[in-house]
Amino acid sequence: MAKKKFRNRSGVVYSTDPDFNYHELPTEQQTTGSPSTQNIKVQLDKKSRGGKKVTLVTGFVGSESDLKSLGKILKSQCGVGGSTKDGEILIQGDFVERVIKLLNDRGYRAKKTGG
Repeated sequence: MAKKKFRNRSGVVYSTDPDFNYHELPTEQQTTGSPSTQNIKVQLDKKSRGGKKVTLVTGFVGSESDLKSLGKILKSQCGVGGSTKDGEILIQGDFVERVIKLLNDRGYRAKKTGG
């Protein structure tokens, strides 16, 4: 049986008031800054991945749709797959130097971090 997903109801579980309406709090839309103000960190990661290497791009500040479009551009330029979730872009394989060059060419401030 599928689980039901409940909306955010601000801690209200049950109300005896017949005229009570749930009011959802408005979600904040995060605006994407210009590329020159972004401090993006690129690193090679292989933790919890069965020894496989991925290029991890973090530090992007902006909307989820802008993050997904940047991830799509990077994945297509590297010719590999990957994903975008939780504010991170994962690119399969060791493409740290290529990703840094691509981001710098697009105007982002990208640097290599980690080992």
